[in-house]
Amino acid sequence: MTETARPAYKRVLLKISGEALMGDQGYGLHPPTVQRIAKEIKIVQAMGVEICMVIGGGNIFRGLAGSAQGMERTTADYMGMLATVMNALAMQSALEGVGVFTRVISAIRMDEVAEPYIRRRAVRHLEKGRVCIFAAGTGNPYFTTDTAATLRASEMSCQAIFMGKNGVDGVYDKDPKTNPDAKRYDAVSFDEVLRKNLRVMDASAIALARDNKLPIIVFSLDEPGGFRGILSGQGTYTTVSG
Repeated sequence: MTETARPAYKRVLLKISGEALMGDQGYGLHPPTVQRIAKEIKIVQAMGVEICMVIGGGNIFRGLAGSAQGMERTTADYMGMLATVMNALAMQSALEGVGVFTRVISAIRMDEVAEPYIRRRAVRHLEKGRVCIFAAGTGNPYFTTDTAATLRASEMSCQAIFMGKNGVDGVYDKDPKTNPDAKRYDAVSFDEVLRKNLRVMDASAIALARDNKLPIIVFSLDEPGGFRGILSGQGTYTTVSG
């Protein structure tokens, strides 16, 4: 890749799990990992790509897990949304530490720490070269951050969703961590993902992406340079599209 390489997309949404921020700790935030991702985003932004983000909260609290343990589902989901705000603030700090102007935009009002979600304002931030991190999911229980990512990407007129996975460099026909013979798809359709129950996103998020003709690119977040490499047509990944 050269510095003058033309990126494949002008505006993208990067979706990463909360677990991606905890490194090998097993819980919470691992600052060197957060900083590494921030540096990668800075390089991609320097290529002329407008970037927005959605970060999960599973490294701190996962609403569905809380519900499974007897907690009331709505309360558990709101707790999960607050965890995503914590992760968004951590990523904002790391990005601004490397000189990238960033806005955390929350679906739940908390004016002291984040902007409220206003679509036209968020679009303007992107046009001005700021990274927008959408926090607190959709602001509603029973919806995952996968659905929030697809919704925000559609609202922002993104050209693709980049799904950064931990230790997996695409979509496989079965779990490659437990099945050495698992085969990776170079490309797969939305309908096939739903029919075969391939674990890319939850079904409602896949259906929303399909209806809005929004491709999903699944790649490994552990591979240094993976995000910028794919934008230049390199690397290993799976494209989910119509």
